[in-house]
Amino acid sequence: MHALIKLALPLAGVFACVLAQADTLESLPGGYRVSAASGISLQLEPPVLPDLSGYTAAAVQAKIQRKPEGRAVIKGMLHENSLDEFIGGEERLREWVVRQKRMPQAIFIEKGYMNSAALARQLPKSAFAETAPGIYLARLPIIVRQGATLHIDKDTKELRLSQEAGAFLVNDGRMFITDTKVTAWREKENTPAYWRDGKEFRPYFLAWGGTETYVVDSVISSFGYDASKAYGFSISQYSPGMAPKMKRARPTGWLLNSRFIDMWYGFYCYEADDVVIRGNSYENNIVYGIDPHDRSRRLIIAENEAFGTRKKHGIIVSREVNDSWIFNNKSYDNQLSGIVLDRSSVNNLVAYNETYKNYSDGITLYESSNNLLWQNRSMSNRRHGIRVRNSLGVSLYENILVANHLTGIYGHIKDLSGSERNFEEDPYETSVSMRIVGGQMIGNGSSPISVHSPSKLELYKLTILAPQKASGISFSGLLGERQGEIMDILLRQQQAVLIEPVGSLASKE
Repeated sequence: MHALIKLALPLAGVFACVLAQADTLESLPGGYRVSAASGISLQLEPPVLPDLSGYTAAAVQAKIQRKPEGRAVIKGMLHENSLDEFIGGEERLREWVVRQKRMPQAIFIEKGYMNSAALARQLPKSAFAETAPGIYLARLPIIVRQGATLHIDKDTKELRLSQEAGAFLVNDGRMFITDTKVTAWREKENTPAYWRDGKEFRPYFLAWGGTETYVVDSVISSFGYDASKAYGFSISQYSPGMAPKMKRARPTGWLLNSRFIDMWYGFYCYEADDVVIRGNSYENNIVYGIDPHDRSRRLIIAENEAFGTRKKHGIIVSREVNDSWIFNNKSYDNQLSGIVLDRSSVNNLVAYNETYKNYSDGITLYESSNNLLWQNRSMSNRRHGIRVRNSLGVSLYENILVANHLTGIYGHIKDLSGSERNFEEDPYETSVSMRIVGGQMIGNGSSPISVHSPSKLELYKLTILAPQKASGISFSGLLGERQGEIMDILLRQQQAVLIEPVGSLASKE
């Protein structure tokens, strides 16, 4: 959908009708002032994107230290800091007692480097075995200790983690997955552990604080279920209770040119820094495709595809995921939105993405201020092209919004007091302000733009074509009430429109 058909329509008559109804630039007490302003100050240079040239398979291979050889041992899972999240509570401990029919054990990789073949040499077949040439089955959890490296390499055709036996992967050191497949495996059916129910255990991957994780040219499938830190493929700092004790740096990693299929969450992170998610495909995952969370920083999410998410969004960053770049992604056919910025995620750049045929919005901002959306294409989404709720200082530049079922751009406030939101963790204001500059709004269903109760709204150089209504171009919300003035400033005066509250309304804002 890179090509865009240019539509030529007889809009002059529509604009003439609108201008004939124009009011003066005065506003009633308690209402809004609509005024003309110079658009020079609204001009922006294209944003500078991170250089991706260093994030390659060769760069990952150069990071691998293959000496000295490591050692694998089987030990009990109790009293292990890296496993406290999974066996610290009675209910989750019971999970592994039932599956292993004893006090639970795990495979621990000590200092040094190990790959799948080395694990098979050192461990009993009941724990880890090569079941066919290059195909390995793990029947115990595998934990990579601090100072150790596990490399699931190209000589491994597939590493299978037994669902029945309760296998999973925890990285507390360094993990490399290159040119291979890692699959949650249902032994009884001899198939991947395809999702059936969110509460059913499925193997998963988790990297803790202080770790590095690299996935390149690989396929990860059928991981995760609805339990803390077991979501699918996760990179997470230790929990607030453990982090002061562990004193580990924030985790990081690169995920490059890989496929993540049938995951509870395709990707999740918590308090991670500088994670690079580039060139991956997130296919038919359950809740989210990509979901960076809580206070993660400086993330690069670029050149990915996220599609077919069954419950929620293709790509979402939530709760203070700041100073990050989301660009050149495609997110489509997801149950809710294509891309979401949520819960005080600020100072992010969302640029050159394509979001289309999602069952809610193309791009959604919830309670997330001071973000820049630049030259995105949002097309044929079931609701809005771009939705902005309870967010201030949002800049929308040169976005192309085509054939969305409701509005091209929708801005509004909402009182969330009746929701389950924790207002100490997730504070917000019922205010919205936007700057909309350039771009095209073509054939959107109910209106090109609808903004309700803004504390400030700036419009400049808008191109609006192919209205769906027989009456022609028709704004809704506040813009609909002042459409004549707005069109006069944009079209005849060729200036920017500034809309601000006055009187009693201004004092409320």
